[in-house]
Amino acid sequence: MGTFEELVAEGAAVPLEGWDFSWFAGRATEERPPWGYASQIAARLADVSAALDLQTGGGEVTASAPVLPPLMAATESWPPNALVASRRLPLVVRTPDAGPLPFRGSSFDLVISRHPVVTPWGEIARVLRPGGTYFSQQIGAGTNRELTDFMMGPQPVGSARSVEVARAEAEAAGMEVLRLEPVALRVEFFDVGAVVHFLRKVLWTVPGFSVEGYRERLLDMHAHIQEHGRFACTSTRFLVEARRP
Repeated sequence: MGTFEELVAEGAAVPLEGWDFSWFAGRATEERPPWGYASQIAARLADVSAALDLQTGGGEVTASAPVLPPLMAATESWPPNALVASRRLPLVVRTPDAGPLPFRGSSFDLVISRHPVVTPWGEIARVLRPGGTYFSQQIGAGTNRELTDFMMGPQPVGSARSVEVARAEAEAAGMEVLRLEPVALRVEFFDVGAVVHFLRKVLWTVPGFSVEGYRERLLDMHAHIQEHGRFACTSTRFLVEARRP
């Protein structure tokens, strides 16, 4: 275990490109959802002729599938991530997260998305073929709120990422919700450097985070971890599957 300054400097120096969390090995843990998203995606991709991965990040999850369909497209809005994803996937298009999507209507049997920033339900319904499905693991309301509150003070929990809103927006777009399953998962950070890297990478946890702006709270976090051995919080996820009739 390094000093506070060493740990913070290390966390601040880790590149942010891609959506690979392997750097956290031994420094932070997150309980995994019970449904096995990557394995379910792999099975579904092997069974369709055309699929679209929205907000793919670095393309890690989709590229891990043993078999990709003949038409495999992906979108990503952040240029560094789009570059990483383009090395893994056959077709990556830079486009805003909220759409519009640069594809013809009824183009895909399957649309997937892991941890989307926003879900453009109307565009998803448009590009899906009749009978096609949207399958997504999403970040739920109040995820890691203990970490947010520690750094910023008590914050209200909005409903924008609730399962109720997801169902309402899907149905408003004409989609039939087949599955909507929430889960709460334990997260633990074992050094302040891991906290720094996480807050740099997962921007919505503490909007506007910087080491300089939150130095005093990081010092308190370092002291907390030294005393307790970890900082624990709860992430929320939900699985949603919806079909275009």
